[in-house]
Amino acid sequence: MTVERVLVVTAHPDDVDFGAAGTVAAWTAAGVRVAYCIATFGDAGGFDDTPRAEMPVLRESEQRAAAAAVGVTDVTFLGYPDGRLYVTHELRRDITRQIRRVRPQVLLTSTPERNYQRIAPSHPDHLAVGEAALCAVYPDARNPFAHPELLAEEGLAAWTVPEVWLMGGQRADRWVDITEVFDRKLAALRAHVSQTAHLGAGLETMLREWNGGNALAGRLPAGRLAEAYQVVPTA
Repeated sequence: MTVERVLVVTAHPDDVDFGAAGTVAAWTAAGVRVAYCIATFGDAGGFDDTPRAEMPVLRESEQRAAAAAVGVTDVTFLGYPDGRLYVTHELRRDITRQIRRVRPQVLLTSTPERNYQRIAPSHPDHLAVGEAALCAVYPDARNPFAHPELLAEEGLAAWTVPEVWLMGGQRADRWVDITEVFDRKLAALRAHVSQTAHLGAGLETMLREWNGGNALAGRLPAGRLAEAYQVVPTA
């Protein structure tokens, strides 16, 4: 399958960068157009005394800088409240809107399945956005009679996404070597100052451990770094 366009759907700013920024950097370097759809502004995140009222604007700015570090300029925020994301008709419609706008061959999102080996990927918002994104892929986005206002009022015709890549789960069957673009992944995550500054040099150490472990699981050569996904064909 030729991939020309990819849509990434996540719950919070920085989710894509922890899970997939290396893969995104590789895609954009190859000329693939990548767009981000982020359900919340991440206003419940952070590790300092930044006033809560300032957090949405701050985290939006950080995410746009992180996106630029890996070659992405198309970033849409849906504005749902952080920590209160649920699989609603409205969320499915809003993700469907982005699918029909971008018309991607691949949609990358969080797995809707809880990871019992490592709990961090299983934030309730991550699970909800993954489930809502899968519902938007099938059946919503491809069904011209689902969310009819998208076609009638916005001219967004039905679109079938052939493949979904799920990050954060326990059923990985695709590993992407990110060794050559790891510096761009690191730069993207460091752009999220409110979320990663407290880690200092430990951020790089942590990422090398995670991505090195992924590479070993994917049977890549020693010393390589990788991001891992479960790939779901949907067409």
